[in-house]
Amino acid sequence: MATEGQSEYESVLCVKPEVNVYRIPPRASNRAIRAADWKLDAPDWTGRMRVTARGKLVFVKLEDKISGELFAQAPVEEFPGLTVETVSDSSRYFVLRIQDDSGRSAFIGIGFGDRGDAFDFNVALQDHFKWVKQDDEFKKQAQTPDTTPKLDLGFKEGQTITLNIGQSKKKDRSRPQSSGGFGLLPPPPGGKLAPPPVKSTNHNTQPSEGGSDTGFLLDLDTSNSNTAAPSNPTSTASSDLWGDFDSVSSN
Repeated sequence: MATEGQSEYESVLCVKPEVNVYRIPPRASNRAIRAADWKLDAPDWTGRMRVTARGKLVFVKLEDKISGELFAQAPVEEFPGLTVETVSDSSRYFVLRIQDDSGRSAFIGIGFGDRGDAFDFNVALQDHFKWVKQDDEFKKQAQTPDTTPKLDLGFKEGQTITLNIGQSKKKDRSRPQSSGGFGLLPPPPGGKLAPPPVKSTNHNTQPSEGGSDTGFLLDLDTSNSNTAAPSNPTSTASSDLWGDFDSVSSN
């Protein structure tokens, strides 16, 4: 798998300027590894760490700070796994299985002086293999035919649909009315209201007292001379006015 990964483009996932390398004792049992068992105050080598990826394979490379010469590298096929292991007593130290070109491997301990560098190293490995897992799932879905029933949203034969676009109901706006119950007229285009008309009055004409009653009696006499006068109290006043009229006519 390493040969297949070497033919692909290499991308850099993480670079840390300083990492310490420790010789670790062989495992006596299956108990968890502790960094306290190492000689933390006297690292065996100090250099730069560079994490690269070729396809699905990751390489953890330990290089010289100045010349960039390769000290050791560890091909990582999965994480977490046997190639990169965490210790039980600290988050800044890891167990790394390095491998040379001939295939020989050995376990060494690495550690970071800053906890943030250890966090970046851990996240870079997690993100890469998360992408690898998703890529494998997409390929499986593309190769496996979709057997789930599909939702049919098409129209059946003879089925129609009606769309009302842009048609909204207009609300009737009631015009304000005056106290007399008549609607107000809109203002003229010029924006000015015309003055109300002036009623003409004739100051020289004075109504004669009792004239309306005399006109009523004349009309009544011409229309129906045989009609009897009403028996209400107003008939006395009308008779007096009729008698005055007869006296004037005889003279």
